[in-house]
Formats: sequence, structure tokens, C-alpha cells
Amino acid sequence: MAAGCVFHRTLVRSQSRPESRPESRPDSGQNQSPVVCREQLVVLDVERYTRDQSSTLCFPQNIFHSPDLYDLTLFDGDCLLRVSLDPSLNRLVEKHILCHGSVIKSTTFRTSLALQLPECSTTQDTEPVPHTDSFSLVSLEVSGLHQDLDPGPLSWFGSSPGSDSHVGDAGVLPLRAKRSVFLSLWNNTDPHGNNWRRTTPTEQEEESDEEEQESLAPSVSVEDLKLRFSSFSGGTSQKLLIVRILQKSALMYYGRTEQNCACPFKAILEVCDGSGSVCVVLWNSVCLDWYLCLTPGDIISLRRFRVKPLYQGQRQDEIEISVNSRNPASQIRKLSESFVSPEHLPPEPTYSFCSSAELRHKPHGEICDVIGLVMFSGRSERIRSKDSQGAELFSEYRWLQLEDGSCNLPITVKLFATSQPEVHRQLLPMSVVVCTRLKLVRTLDQTQFYLTNTNYTQVYCTGFGHHSQMPYRRLNPVKCFLKWLRTQDDGQVLSRALIGGFFVFPHPPITMEAFMKSRRVAPSVLQGAELRRELDRLCYRERRSFCFQATVSAVTHCRRGQEDQCLSWSLTPPTPLATPLSSPLIGSTPRPDQSPRSVRSPSSCSSSPANQLRPRPLDHTPSRSVKRKLFQAPSPNKRSPFAALRPEPNHNSVVLFEASLEFLQESDDREEDSTSSSYITTCPTLSPIAMETLPVRFDPAQKDELAVAVTMGANMANTVHNFQFAFEDYYSLRLQVLSGLSLDVLFLPDSSPAPLRHSNSWAAILSHGAFSPHGPPPSPADLIATAAQLSNQRLLCVLEACHLGGAAVELVLIRAFILN
Repeated sequence: MAAGCVFHRTLVRSQSRPESRPESRPDSGQNQSPVVCREQLVVLDVERYTRDQSSTLCFPQNIFHSPDLYDLTLFDGDCLLRVSLDPSLNRLVEKHILCHGSVIKSTTFRTSLALQLPECSTTQDTEPVPHTDSFSLVSLEVSGLHQDLDPGPLSWFGSSPGSDSHVGDAGVLPLRAKRSVFLSLWNNTDPHGNNWRRTTPTEQEEESDEEEQESLAPSVSVEDLKLRFSSFSGGTSQKLLIVRILQKSALMYYGRTEQNCACPFKAILEVCDGSGSVCVVLWNSVCLDWYLCLTPGDIISLRRFRVKPLYQGQRQDEIEISVNSRNPASQIRKLSESFVSPEHLPPEPTYSFCSSAELRHKPHGEICDVIGLVMFSGRSERIRSKDSQGAELFSEYRWLQLEDGSCNLPITVKLFATSQPEVHRQLLPMSVVVCTRLKLVRTLDQTQFYLTNTNYTQVYCTGFGHHSQMPYRRLNPVKCFLKWLRTQDDGQVLSRALIGGFFVFPHPPITMEAFMKSRRVAPSVLQGAELRRELDRLCYRERRSFCFQATVSAVTHCRRGQEDQCLSWSLTPPTPLATPLSSPLIGSTPRPDQSPRSVRSPSSCSSSPANQLRPRPLDHTPSRSVKRKLFQAPSPNKRSPFAALRPEPNHNSVVLFEASLEFLQESDDREEDSTSSSYITTCPTLSPIAMETLPVRFDPAQKDELAVAVTMGANMANTVHNFQFAFEDYYSLRLQVLSGLSLDVLFLPDSSPAPLRHSNSWAAILSHGAFSPHGPPPSPADLIATAAQLSNQRLLCVLEACHLGGAAVELVLIRAFILN
């Protein structure tokens, strides 16, 4: 630790004052005076975990805040310091304002009780730095974002010389709760951190049992366990059970603020032997050791497990096998098929593959497996829900569209997290994906459908070696798909491949009556104040739909990068000084002197209808500046109006061929309210459309950058100038919501075929969300010229809102119905 580092100057000096030294550890957090650090620090890591019963000792005045707690790793240019975030500041993380790389200043530290100290905190320094001290942040300012920060191995503040460490090293525990693992920032499903074991127990342990495994035969069967359970009350079994894993659930986190369990995880394996099937439940730290090591198709042996009645079972003989690290300590072994006697070899998993053509005729709720070529991979988003005990949680998902050649209709999948974060990050266009145990969901009118997760959904993707190891590669549906795949031209497929951007599915109905009937829960029509409150409540990448009444006061057509050259119509008459339109941020209520202006630019009249392919929303967070020279980040490049980097055709000639080859690897020899309006030529200043809103044409040469750009926590604006967008034209509407709220929202008419012919009037376009499929769409100039049709019309608006981080909220109008 350098003697002149910021932490040394700020924290050691405060600790050395006699009046600030704590007399006893439990009271130190209340006896210490806060210390303010005026210099800038960089956040290297943000880690999340949940409270437990003892956490109230650390934050006695914040017991009514969210159940989440956050620990931060700070860097001052010389060393690292782990601190916790006061729960009153949680919203900074939840809105993605405080994140990895954030530069903070005016930081107020307070000494706090640490329930678990980091291993690196032992000190041999002569400075009076009590190694039991830990700090929390009670206030701070975020002043910028540092780019490309990789400090490498560094010393921790207060550690002995030479005790270097990397951020995220194993052994670091939560500071304010007695938990043994951290959670993913954005969901409770994905394993996070280095405590999760990714390989089976050491080879030495396996070698010690090699002789036993050579002639391995089970001493009990699933049927025996069920019979014994029906006769007795279950209990612990010491006998050897050999089973094959048929299905594997996602991880389930059951941590609660009133519980003190250190590792509150469980996972369910559906297993079988020759006599039947049963559920095996992995509990707590067993999940850390075995969850990532086991996959469907593996053979395992179990000893010292507990037999219990199946949770929510319907029959008396339904049982589950509980595998825990204590009471008793269960024994698990992963076996090769060669170690199991042939007569006791469990059957292999079965699959039920459906093609896109077959899915059209399947009923709601059908469970099936699919294989396809990814043509569209959406950005990661989240929805808020409540668990069985009423606690709020976020579920992370993304949309996929797959093609399999059986019909022109793509397979649309709403894929939630399956505890496979590495796989989900690589679900890119031009990849072959197998999704098992999906459920078919139909709309109430039965006209549209998509697939989504069950508890046992697993995903296998090109690039991980999955396909060559799974038994499904020998099935006829998979062979038929591979035969079609090899006939495809890479260039033609690549021209249709998109990634990221705004996406809505199923498409809403085109009449207000059908829309109301289509909602499984009747939509609440919000007033302006209610809508503002709900929009303010959104967290990062949270997606929600809203219904409200409004009138249109302005319509603008823009092109990305040319927001100063727009076509615009406004209800209010022009004034000598043109006032810029407000940014499409939430809660933008214009003052009387901020009436919208109408604008026309000759250059914008030449926009081609070919650029109006799909909807895209508007909103962007202003770039932040970093002032401290030590952490000075390079200034972002100005966005190019047209990013047109197409991949060279010869670079992609073998992409699909290589994707299909993976199925052959490691295989055996078997086959494989104003009446006046205006239309003038003054250019308003509009906020640029958010980069996360625009779908990007997939380029294999940029797949790593694209994969990062659409995941949670991405800062897409830093790299977006290298991407080629599928379209760049968009419309912005200013809506006057009842009760006085004014919103600038995007309207993105989809040029894909609509179900019905219509007149291409504004009323028809807004209700269909698309131009008429019969004939060319109207030009932007014609639409803006006829926008007066909307004056004095009261509309029922359907809005999709997604928080993009910071102050940016994407607002997209997907339907608007005129109220008579």
C-alpha cells in the first residue's frame, strides 16, 4: 500500500484521532464520525446479496428498504477497498447509475459492523488501521464512467505487503450478512462468482473408487424406495442408488430476510433407473459443488440420502430424494457408462422435437423441444413479479426467433434465464440452438403463439461442444434440420439476421374491443400522476406496458444522427423563436413557453420507405464526463449518421457449415387541445434515439462486441458507431396525458405484412401499428402533412416502457385507438 494513497490519507487519518476510535466493535458504526473523501474513486465491482436476521445490526435505521444489499470494490489508483452501500442508496445500482467503472466523488464513509471480514484484511502495518474496521458509503456523487479499466492484481487497503488479489477472487464474502455467495445483479437464477464449482470432485477422489466402480451395481432401486416409503416413514438410506439425469431445473433461491441460511439454493433433478423415475433435490452448498457439473444424460450414484414425501405430491407413494451436505452428508459420484453393469444401465433421456410447421397445430400448454438457426436475438430485459410469499423479484429474459426450414413462420421463444449465463450470452444469430422442455403459449384468440420456459428448460448452443455430446444428434428431426441447414447460403441468411433492439410479441389486436378482450388481466387506464409514478419506479431494463388516455400535440419524423433535420407538425402556431422539442424522458411536462414547434427540412423528405422496416424507440442518456486526470477516460467518438460496415461475403462462407459440423464431433459411427396547427421549416433539437432501441445487422466479425452490447449492464453507446443498424428512421409523438403529463414517445410503424388492408390514415396506422400491406407505405412528408387528422382526437394509448439505465426510459407507442 502506498503511503500517499487516497484511502490512507482519508481513512487512516480519521482512525488515528483518539476521539474517533471505537471502544467496542458492535458500537463502532454509531460512535464513528463520517469521513468525507473529496477525491475521485473508481468502482471496480458491485456485488449483490440478500439480508439475513443479523443484517439489522449493520443498518438498524434501514430495515424497511429493499431486501438487497450491495458491496462495492473501490480503487483509488493504488489499492482496493471493499465497502458496503447504505440501503438508502440502492436505487443508484437498481437504475444502473452506480455500476462497474463508475467514477464517484464527495464520498462519505462511515465505520460499520462487518459480519464477515474479507480474508485479506489482516494487517501488519504500523499504521493504526484496526483490521476489524469496515466501511459503508452513506452518500456519494457519480461524476462519470471510466472505460477499459483493468487494474490487474492489486493490494487491498490495510493488507500486509505482497498480499495482492484480483477483484472477484474466491474467499471474499458479503460484509453485512452471513451469506456464503453473492447473487447475480439482475436475477436470482444465474450462478454468480467463483464459489460455484465447474468440475467434478478431484481426480484423486474418483481414482480411490475406481475399483469399486468397475463392477458397480445398485443395491436399491427407485421402485424399492417407493415401496419402502409407503410401508414406513422414509428416512435416511445408506444403500447405493444408480440413476441417469433426465431433466435439470434452474437454480431456485429461497433466501429471506428472516432466515440465516448461508447458501439458500436448491435445484431439482428428475432421474430414473430401470424401475422408474424420481426427483432428486440438491440443497444449499451441494448446489455449489454439483449444479454446474451435472447435465441431463449423466449417470450418477447416490448414498446417504434422505427420502421424503414429494412436495405438493398428489399420491402417498410419491417421494423425493433430498441430497444435503449434512444430516446426513450425502455422497454423489458422476459415473461413466463403462463402470455400470449393462443390466443396470439407466435408460437415456427422450426428446419430443417439434418443427415450426408442427407447432402451428399444437395446443396451448404443449411441452416440446425445438432446434433451429437463430435469426433474431433480442436484448436482455426484465419483468417484475412476486413469489409465493409475496416478495418481489425480477426475471430476466430475451426474445429469440429461430428458423428450421419447415415453413416460413419462425419459432419465437421468450427465453428466461435457465442458470446458464455463459450460454445465454452467446445466443447470437447464425448459431444452432436446441431448447428442451419449452411450453407453448397461445393468445386468447388462438391466432398467435410463442414458446417459453418450464422449470426444466435447458439450452444448448453452437460453440460450447454441447451438440456433439448429446444423444439428440441422432434423432430424425435433428438430421432433417441439418440437411436443410447445409443447403442455405450464408450471405442470404446473414442479410436477414438481426440482434438487439425494441421487440414486442405477440402483436396487440387492431381494435380497442379486441385489445380489451385479449388481456388476461384487464388493463388499468392510468391518470397522468399514476403513470409518472409507475415510470419513476422502473428499474434497469425493466419492461412494462401501460394504458392511458391522451391527445396528440405534435408529430415528428426523424432519422438517426440527423435529429436537427426533421419533418414536424404541431398543434400550436409557430413563434419567431423556435423552441426545441423536449427530450423523450419521462415526466417531461413543458412550461407555457415550451410549446412544440413544427419543422420541415428538404433533405429529410427523401427518406426511403425501405428504411421503415420495424419499430424502434427514442431516448438516450447524456454522456458523462470524467474530470480527474488519473482516471481520465477518452472522450466518446461522435456518432456517424450512417454506420454501414457490412461483412465481406467471403468471410462468412463457412459459418453455417461449421455450425452443423459440431453435431458430428465426438460421435460414434452411427448417422448423425388547440384548433390551430403549423408546418414550418425550423429545425428543433431532439435527443438522439437510444442505441439499445435499434436492431443491428449481425456481423460475425463483431460477434463479441454485439454479444456484450445486448446483455444486462451493457453501455452500448460506447461501441455503437461500429454497428450497422437495420433501419434509422423513426417517428416521435408528443402526447398530452390526462392530468397534465406530457410525454414524447416513439411510434415505429412496422412495414411487415399486417393482417388487414387499411387506408394508411393516421387513425388506421396507429390502431394497426403498421402500414397497410397492400401497396407502398406513405412517405414521411405525406404523413406529416396529414397529421392534422389527429387534432382534438382523444386516444386510448398502449405504451411499452423499458428503463435503459440512468435517466433514460424508452417509451414506445405500440397502439392508439380513437375514442368516439
